[in-house]
Amino acid sequence: MTDAAAGAGAAASALPPQPVPNADTQGFWDSLAEGRVALCHCADCGTWMHPPLERCRACGGPTRFDEIAGTGVVHSFIVMHRASVPGQPAGAHVLAAIDLDGVVGARLTGRVVGIEPADVKAGTRVSARIVDVPGGPYRQPEFVADAAP
Repeated sequence: MTDAAAGAGAAASALPPQPVPNADTQGFWDSLAEGRVALCHCADCGTWMHPPLERCRACGGPTRFDEIAGTGVVHSFIVMHRASVPGQPAGAHVLAAIDLDGVVGARLTGRVVGIEPADVKAGTRVSARIVDVPGGPYRQPEFVADAAP
């Protein structure tokens, strides 16, 4: 292996895993590419679903992707003190499950930024912002802690 090939392999291993959209999830990834967050929502009974499905798990009705505000509160979280997969920050960072405003029954997970990891608590208010996934064409939500009142 040449030095250039070895360097390229090392650089690629520093990239995070890339999303693999399928027929059910494509609408989620498309909305993020357009700069908005949309979740799967049943057209018949109103059930929210994430991960998305083609048919509602509650009533079997058709689903669609509806835009959401992207605000909510931390439901649960972990503080990662080292990167568990390539492309994550080296220092302490927070991964959380977010209860989204106006969305009952579905949560999004993501990194919480804009706050010290030790200061994150269940109930911390957050707002989604859409960021690029390094190494590919995809975008993902991360959550910014709202300023304390």
